[in-house]
Amino acid sequence: MKQSKAEILHEYGPFGDAERVNGVTFDGGNVWFASCDKLNAFDPASGKKVRALDVAAHAGTAFDGQHLFQLAENRIQKIDPQSGRVLGTIPAPAGGGDSGLAWAEGALWVGHYRARKIYQVDPQTGAILRTIETNRFVTGVTWVDGELWHATWEDEASDVRRIDPGTGEVLEQIEMPAGIAVSGLESDGGDRFFCGGGSSGKVRAIRRPRRGSGERQRN
Repeated sequence: MKQSKAEILHEYGPFGDAERVNGVTFDGGNVWFASCDKLNAFDPASGKKVRALDVAAHAGTAFDGQHLFQLAENRIQKIDPQSGRVLGTIPAPAGGGDSGLAWAEGALWVGHYRARKIYQVDPQTGAILRTIETNRFVTGVTWVDGELWHATWEDEASDVRRIDPGTGEVLEQIEMPAGIAVSGLESDGGDRFFCGGGSSGKVRAIRRPRRGSGERQRN
């Protein structure tokens, strides 16, 4: 297993009335984060908050290229990012114990915090298509270049780890500094992960480890 220390590239926030950062996603331009009763967007170039939607936003957040998806208590909401209107809901697989949320391969990927699991979920019905077991509490979840990454927060320590989506084996681990928790997790599709900072009210960008093209996971 590869291990490294997190390289924090930038800290964003706190953002005034947003006391927490729960889920985090990226729409290709802005970073969105959940803060209990709002979905907020900020420009990662300037760090300035640019939008806020009044929707329940208790945990993970995802973007499918057109819509936002947001965990709220025991459901996943599909949201129009322009109007903030909730277009539909499906049941959350962990019934309220859900944490991270990601979009990949036409499906939603949902963390089950204390059960140490990640579910692949049908975005239309909420049916569980696959269950991946890992060995630590799951907070954020993201896919990038065929790699499955998730964030952890357990025993007062947090890290971001790449796991084998078939076996759950930990392949790579990025250790966060002491006292820094990761709630939501999202890749920018390049060399950055955006990490929600929970009660700190911050979002941190950390460097995604570089490797040659021959080392990419193909799944």
